[in-house]
Amino acid sequence: MKVVIKIGGAALEDKATLHKCAQAVVQLAQDGHKVAVVHGGGTALTRTLKLLGKKSDFIDGLRITDAETRDVALMVLAGIVNKSLVAAIALAGQPAVGLCGGDGGVFRARKKQDTKHDLGYVGEICFSEPRWIRAIWTEGGIPVLSSVALGGDGEYYNVNADQMAAACAIACQADALIFLTDVPGVKQADGTVMARLDTKEVAGLIEESVVSGGMLPKLEACMQALKRGVGRVRILPAAQADKLPLFYFTKIECGTEVLRA
Repeated sequence: MKVVIKIGGAALEDKATLHKCAQAVVQLAQDGHKVAVVHGGGTALTRTLKLLGKKSDFIDGLRITDAETRDVALMVLAGIVNKSLVAAIALAGQPAVGLCGGDGGVFRARKKQDTKHDLGYVGEICFSEPRWIRAIWTEGGIPVLSSVALGGDGEYYNVNADQMAAACAIACQADALIFLTDVPGVKQADGTVMARLDTKEVAGLIEESVVSGGMLPKLEACMQALKRGVGRVRILPAAQADKLPLFYFTKIECGTEVLRA
């Protein structure tokens, strides 16, 4: 089974949670599954930008990225965050190889168009070549991808990590895409977590503004992955990452499963 796991939020900030996520990833790999990890790092990026005196602004969960912010994103996401996750997976017992979307031309980005705003160096994935991911799997490793990718213009673009994870799952023809996050799942208007929802319900939640901010690109990524053939998609609290190796065989009560309509 091929599994793409996106790790973001507090899981990358809290050492205990990061260790739990890394252990779950390694357990899946040692059970014989091919696992690829895609990560964000928005909190670390915001913190670093603040230290440099730069304010972070967002539109629909996407960070407005000028050239300087893009350079800092490349440094933080493809640098310290990526290598910290590689180290955590190695400590848990499996070799990992850190990449960004530009390495080996694994992913190619184009500027994301927005009719109302110029988001700057924010990209969306337009091409993928997963042979380097497959090569790492062949050698028994776990690819760890940061969410920056090269454009045809030779510029790096900051790509939303949820959407990068969906693109990775589609390119690898993954059986499952799992988002490990710092929220308990997708919430209804009354605040209760939805155990399951289908893609039609997702569209309704977005239209009615029940979901907003960072959950918007996450749910859009879920719908895109399911539409393009990924078998299962689940949003799971990172604090419950120890349940990850069992999700295909037992009913997991936490988080939200997104289903085809």
